[in-house]
Amino acid sequence: MSAVTPSGHPAPQRVAVVGAGMVGLATAWFLQERGVEVTVIDRDGVAAGASWGNAGWLTPGIATPLPEPAVLKYGLRAVLSPSSPVYVPPSANPDFLKFVTGFTRHSTMKAWKRAMGSLVPVNDLSLASFDLLRDGGVDAETYEAKSFTAAYRTAAERQTLLEEIEHIHASGGDIAFDVLTGDEARAIEPALSESIGAAIVLHGQRFINPGVYVNALADSVIARGGKIVTGGAVTGLRDIGSGVVVSTDTGADETYDQVVVATGAWLGKLAREFGVKRVVQAGRGYSFSVAVDDLPNGPVYFPAARVACTPVGDRLRVAGMMEFRKPGAKLDQRRIEAIVDSARPLLQGADLDHRQDEWVGSRPCTVDGLPLIGATRSSRVFVAGGHGMWGITLGPVTGRLLAEQMVTGTAPSQLAPFNPLR
Repeated sequence: MSAVTPSGHPAPQRVAVVGAGMVGLATAWFLQERGVEVTVIDRDGVAAGASWGNAGWLTPGIATPLPEPAVLKYGLRAVLSPSSPVYVPPSANPDFLKFVTGFTRHSTMKAWKRAMGSLVPVNDLSLASFDLLRDGGVDAETYEAKSFTAAYRTAAERQTLLEEIEHIHASGGDIAFDVLTGDEARAIEPALSESIGAAIVLHGQRFINPGVYVNALADSVIARGGKIVTGGAVTGLRDIGSGVVVSTDTGADETYDQVVVATGAWLGKLAREFGVKRVVQAGRGYSFSVAVDDLPNGPVYFPAARVACTPVGDRLRVAGMMEFRKPGAKLDQRRIEAIVDSARPLLQGADLDHRQDEWVGSRPCTVDGLPLIGATRSSRVFVAGGHGMWGITLGPVTGRLLAEQMVTGTAPSQLAPFNPLR
């Protein structure tokens, strides 16, 4: 006999997943593992949102809540500057003001510790979830970070991350690291400039080329009998009691047993009418790629400058910034220049003046730094999003746990803090 969901209906046979980023595709893949027929619908295509140009880190060791006490240190004047690592353009939009107010309220150590304790159980399952995808035939590499280097000008600057690691350990997180001088760090990563005087090397982390990986995940979903439909935006969802009608702007309506909304920074558009009141705000990140004399062995992070570097192919992807703006706003060249200005003194042998692949993508951010994963007010409509900077790291574990909830009707305990109706 098939499992029955809490509403008393049989486990789903046909599910639509709205959104073809890492989170949506991983959910589709793990639903297929449980025998569900899936159709993924995306307005633009695979990895068209935040999944393509991000840093590609698989770093559960430092997957921490975005609202943190350091944000409050910037002060109002700093966050209103386009060159600030965290940029909040002036806005009178009520949702935006609600988000900024809530985000600020959660940027305390007490709130951070509570949120960190909620993330640790899913962080602990994240790399194993990538291994399940690999073992199931997803043909893309997850690269071991032979060195994952957080580099600083001074030992005093480094203290912030050392304290954060202590708090991560106190929350039950597991992360091994070494503390290095600038010279020791340069011996491992010659791309670090002479300005680097202190570093931390984290162990047990990985990285991917996110565009390549997410496309391979899409290929696997198709190879296993799934459909990916692009070129039409979903305009509405209607629970009709026996299923969910999905309407698109192409005029085609189709009915599914259940639907997953995994539309990243656009999640609220479809989810709000099903009781998901949390604002999901676009926290836009920028990136570009450059040639570099000495390609690093793994990610290089400059926490004080909020700049993240990852070897992607034979080039270095340089990413950074957090810009709270509409998800569809055009790329702001001032933000690219701010990353360049921050990175220039910290890297050597990097051709920052001949950039390729300049990109902006919208990370979906919540006020408490925790994602929204699970059932809505409708027992047939689920959401998966709001992961902030950690949608790549936590995408597969999100899909794995959500698929379990959808098919068995019981939410895994790890998802309790991420209730979309909270």
